[in-house]
Amino acid sequence: MTLVRSTVVVFPQKQTHVKTLVQLSMPAKAAGTWLVTEQTPFHPVSHIWPDHPADRGMVKVNDVNHDITDCQVGAVELETKQLFVGHDIPVKRDTEGWVFVVVHHIDEAIELADGSEIELTVDAEHQQALSRGHSAGHLSSLAINKVLHHDFWRKEPTRCDELGYFDFHSYAQTKSIVSPDCSTDTYRLGKTLRKRGLNSADFVSQLDEIAEKINQQLEQWRVNGAAVVMRKEGEALTDSRYWQCDLGEEAGLIEIPCGGTHINSLTEYEQLTVSFELVSDQELIMVTSVVPAK
Repeated sequence: MTLVRSTVVVFPQKQTHVKTLVQLSMPAKAAGTWLVTEQTPFHPVSHIWPDHPADRGMVKVNDVNHDITDCQVGAVELETKQLFVGHDIPVKRDTEGWVFVVVHHIDEAIELADGSEIELTVDAEHQQALSRGHSAGHLSSLAINKVLHHDFWRKEPTRCDELGYFDFHSYAQTKSIVSPDCSTDTYRLGKTLRKRGLNSADFVSQLDEIAEKINQQLEQWRVNGAAVVMRKEGEALTDSRYWQCDLGEEAGLIEIPCGGTHINSLTEYEQLTVSFELVSDQELIMVTSVVPAK
């Protein structure tokens, strides 16, 4: 029996097409077929933190193109070759006897022998729009931390971000959604955050001014046109990857753990802006919008 290996992902290198071999092919739980391959240019949606959607694209099988209608993280029990997909995964990463893989879904029911050669091609335009949205979310999270740092904390919290500013974003974030040329973060401004020292009432009363300052900071970073690099500790899906950028701050080159897809440079943005939606006195939504460079 051929040993299944963790999928080699090539999207960090911006590679959008591969010829590769099938490791597993089986009927999906609802309908269609799950395909696990040795390599993939597709970014799957995570079952743990599903902020970054699955890539779109197609697979060519025996000269016939099929749309990839979903792409998820899966886990294979090596002893049985049983595949678990998404929220059905019963183990954590690096559990002995298991490997984590990228699972591609097509709507058609097909049968493929292990070792069959296929071609995978990502919708590069859609992937890049998601990349712009995801990197924009990192930038706005750093910008809001910087803007709030000096005037909105009555005592120093213990956690700071990669630039050295009090990490409002990681303390308050409850949800994030990446979409094409957009990132949406939901924050909870509850009792716990106030105990850590945030002046929530002042924050809420000055949202317009805060948004303006964030946008000024984002524009300053954007015009510098810094490169964005994805540092990776290996080629496999489960190997750690890090978003790196030098924003011209005192901290120099910073890195944020992130497995998503990202831009190559801030020159890919024509404009970066945030806006706020106050849902209640305890819930706030920040939307980061992108105008891509022409």
